[in-house]
Amino acid sequence: MSAASYDSYEGLNRLALDRAGQAEAFDAIGDRYDDAFPHKEGQLAAGAWLAESLPAGSRVLDLGCGTGVPTARQLSDAGHRVVGVDFSPSMIKLARDNVPAAEFHRLDIADLRNGRLGGSGSFDGIAAFFSLLMLPRAEIPYALGMLHDLLRPDGLLALSMVEADVDDFTIPFLGNSIRVSGYLRDDLRRIVHDAGFDVTGEDSFAYAPASTDVPPEIQLFLHLRRA
Repeated sequence: MSAASYDSYEGLNRLALDRAGQAEAFDAIGDRYDDAFPHKEGQLAAGAWLAESLPAGSRVLDLGCGTGVPTARQLSDAGHRVVGVDFSPSMIKLARDNVPAAEFHRLDIADLRNGRLGGSGSFDGIAAFFSLLMLPRAEIPYALGMLHDLLRPDGLLALSMVEADVDDFTIPFLGNSIRVSGYLRDDLRRIVHDAGFDVTGEDSFAYAPASTDVPPEIQLFLHLRRA
């Protein structure tokens, strides 16, 4: 799978329309997101693995950066050059305020296929924490293939998903509705392997958000290396 192949994704011409409602939901949520998810032990641990495993001063993409907390801040504090992207203008504004040393752009995941932040091998590492779960399953292999190509050889990807056998499923989320996809862990391992990644580590966490508007979940964290 290569970055160019994203253009063959049959839903590509619907992305702007499909994503609009998702972005509006996160704009409305704003900084309530961090209040609803206050602990993030799994994300912090996976972010620490990425920060510590990369060469000093690496260029790192935070895909779906949200408010910039904790991941963009964690990577920036470790001395890496962080580029964050998110489709929500509200989240990008919060991220710029929270992590002034990093660089942030309002972009959809699919926008990266056009070299907006650099072409093949542009990043030493990528953090994708709960960003791919916002995509329909049919799109996720294309997104993973693109991330593979954005990494340098042997580059690292810290990936998290919620363990759930769902595809583009609507859930209530902090007073709004969003659509999410997930995999059971064996299926997730297969998907990332097919996209060209080796799994070098794996953790799972049972997580209960602070808000009763969001159901408890099992979070999967994969440590991946570009094969």
